[in-house]
Amino acid sequence: MKLLGSIAVLLPKLGLLQEWAYTGFFFVMAGAIFSHFAVGDVAMEYFGPTLLLVLIFLSWHFRPADRRVS
Repeated sequence: MKLLGSIAVLLPKLGLLQEWAYTGFFFVMAGAIFSHFAVGDVAMEYFGPTLLLVLIFLSWHFRPADRRVS
């Protein structure tokens, strides 16, 4: 599913589908962070999902205006 979401984010003119892909990525990474917290992992285990969550947010926030849902 992540591969399909990545394709949806990269292809232009798929505004609503891109929003759902970004939402899916957000929930997957937020769930990963919560899962690491729930099992008591060390702080280093949070780095990957947290970095990806930040990159997802930055990609969503700074996307071109023609790829935004109006």
